[in-house]
Amino acid sequence: MAKIIISDDDFQKFQEFFYRKTGIQFDHSKRYFVDKRLVERIEANKSENFRSYFTMLRFQASGIELQALVNLMTINETYFFREEYQFHCLVNSILPEIVARKRDQSPIRIWVIPSSSGEEPYSIAMCLLERWAGIHSWDVEIISSDIDTKILVQARAGLYSERSVKHVPKAYMQKYFRHGQQGYQISDDLRSAVEFTRINLMEPSDVRGYRNFDVIFCRNLLIYFDDLSRKQAAETFYDALNPGGFICLGHSESMSRISSLYKIRKFPEAIVYQKPWDGK
Repeated sequence: MAKIIISDDDFQKFQEFFYRKTGIQFDHSKRYFVDKRLVERIEANKSENFRSYFTMLRFQASGIELQALVNLMTINETYFFREEYQFHCLVNSILPEIVARKRDQSPIRIWVIPSSSGEEPYSIAMCLLERWAGIHSWDVEIISSDIDTKILVQARAGLYSERSVKHVPKAYMQKYFRHGQQGYQISDDLRSAVEFTRINLMEPSDVRGYRNFDVIFCRNLLIYFDDLSRKQAAETFYDALNPGGFICLGHSESMSRISSLYKIRKFPEAIVYQKPWDGK
């Protein structure tokens, strides 16, 4: 088979297509990363060249190849208790305010996106169990979502390397993990506490069912979007939140530069963003 070459025109066509489908924009600094993965999928499909592969990719009714490509193109770099100060903020500042305003006994709903391989939602679950007294009085639902179906399989399995668990407190390791030949396995109880779902934030039919959340963690996802996609994501999260609900972003991200829908809340532990309560 002749060597597959991705031309500048090919890259631009793919760049525009992938952006429309996912909101993720690859600039020319990512050429090597993108080209290598495109060639891998072209060869896996036994396509003659980029043109024939791209035609199949666009018109395949099942969308199976697009999902395979998304799984290959998305970056999943995380570990347990990353930016832990936000979890302290959740327990000490955010949740007390939420429960004080709840007028019924409906569950507290937390949405984590992107899920990646599950370290973040499991970290939140451990923090609630160990550090929040309200866990004995309130039902909590944790939903964690990602566009990458392969990484969701890993998240549900809850199997991690030494590197992933290096920041987990020793007491938590003993209580919530078991060590085996393949690595560190999250306990069954903790795995059952998180529901993992597949979602594409740019697809209206995907996001329609995500509503009535009290807290959203969306950390280090919007950095891969352009201004238009970030604004669309911000509006999606706004619709998904209950009035008075909170969203936590990554330390380098700012909702103030994306949307005017939210108000800034400066807690002792962290700066977060809130959907106004009754328009205030």
